[in-house]
Amino acid sequence: MVPGDTARLRFRQMLPEDLDEMAGLLGDPNVMRFYPAPKTREQAAAWIAWNQRNYAEHGHGLWIIETHEGDFVGDCGLTWQDVNGARKLEVGYHVAPRWQGRGMASEAAAACRDYARNRTGVEELVAIIHPDNLASQRVAHKIGMHRVEDDRRADGSYRIVLSMHL
Repeated sequence: MVPGDTARLRFRQMLPEDLDEMAGLLGDPNVMRFYPAPKTREQAAAWIAWNQRNYAEHGHGLWIIETHEGDFVGDCGLTWQDVNGARKLEVGYHVAPRWQGRGMASEAAAACRDYARNRTGVEELVAIIHPDNLASQRVAHKIGMHRVEDDRRADGSYRIVLSMHL
């Protein structure tokens, strides 16, 4: 299952043949500026495999988002994450630079929020975001999330956690 189509986007599962697009997305320094480093092609292949395992084990993961015309936009979806020792369902998103600033992440994240509400049975959805990533924080706020805590890392860094009840 995947979230339903939105006004501009459709969702589908990631496939090995998406490697070129995903390697371009996850290898882009602009897209990955709030991560430790852009991902290599091999890491992008592992990302696809991880999501395929998520589909099989949980019924969801990060999905490919594309326009109704088939243009690659990025990925967005639901994955289980550790937040301060607790397992929580997160909505995550990455949008290719050419599509940024057009509300695509908000549109996709809202569809994933609705999917989580209607299909997963969880009571809470979170977004885990680097404190300097204001654009991603705006997306989380637009879909109804509010900052609830910081996720402290072993290296002393932290990420902010936004949450909403479903």
